[in-house]
Amino acid sequence: MKVSKQQLHQLIQQKIHAAGLSQEHAGIVADVLVHADARGIHSHGAVRVEYYSERISKGGTNNHPHFTFEKTGPCSAIFDGDNGAGHVAAKLSMDRAIEMAKENGVAVVGVRRIGHSGALSYFVQQAARAGMVGISLCQSDPMVVPYGGAEVYYGTNPIAFSAPGEGDELITFDMATTVQAWGKVLDARSRNAAIPDTWAVDAEGKHTTDPFAVSGLLPIAGPKGYGLMMMVDVLSGILLGLPFGKHVSSMYHDLSAGRELGQLHIVLNPGYFTNESAFRKNISQVMKELNAVKPAPGVSKVLYPGQNSHAREMESEKNGIEIVDDIYQYLISNAIYQRSYDHKDPFAS
Repeated sequence: MKVSKQQLHQLIQQKIHAAGLSQEHAGIVADVLVHADARGIHSHGAVRVEYYSERISKGGTNNHPHFTFEKTGPCSAIFDGDNGAGHVAAKLSMDRAIEMAKENGVAVVGVRRIGHSGALSYFVQQAARAGMVGISLCQSDPMVVPYGGAEVYYGTNPIAFSAPGEGDELITFDMATTVQAWGKVLDARSRNAAIPDTWAVDAEGKHTTDPFAVSGLLPIAGPKGYGLMMMVDVLSGILLGLPFGKHVSSMYHDLSAGRELGQLHIVLNPGYFTNESAFRKNISQVMKELNAVKPAPGVSKVLYPGQNSHAREMESEKNGIEIVDDIYQYLISNAIYQRSYDHKDPFAS
């Protein structure tokens, strides 16, 4: 069914607040989740609310975190999230990174000890809307088989990028280092839909189309994706003195314990490298020129990265956001959670 962005935001905020977060923090979580659903990234939207609510209600998300921000150099800092909601810590730390980049041209902010933070596109767009180039990457719990391996080691370890063009134009790219994010499998489960056989393997290491049989995800482009997820894990885990690789906490193992996850924001101020207005003009020119590239047979138009998601976001402003009926019924119910995700394996159904 379809609901307006405003209604979906209200429902998510109410549920997250009922689970235990303050209205302010619940509102930020809702901002990030509605952003994802509006852009068609339903794997990181309302489908996650029940899991977040259970973890919040059981104490695995700190309801009253003591955030700290320590500058370690002119362009570097550590934001400690005290195992609060990852969405909140990631947003507030990006705000600080933007301030640093405005002053010094570059900012690299490590975000330590947080929970799952949702769609990274939200945070890099914070930077782009401030006239900066934003890059963000984060680690996640082990659910990917390394290239050539038969058991999981790394997480989906996403990377996101956004840069400002002229006016309100932004170019944004957000990807998992797997063929698809785990949330896409969750979305398929919620719809009882099959998945492509290129996404994942079952317990025997065989490719599967059954989202309920998934035992490991596959890296994008084989060894290249494998290398990228290693890089993300180093920069958002080992670099920040956090658990890494197969030692990263499971999303479902113990919902009463903090996740201790890491994220890294990199913000660049174009004015410190080139003429700022020329930079924005050239970004917009790239977007137009990509659209003008001669399309291949069977393709109507070449799109720049993130263009489809942006179009869906604009459409959602007019016609609302499509969400699964079961999720809507949960959101309007009085239940904090209906299924227990606690102490299930990483591929809990």
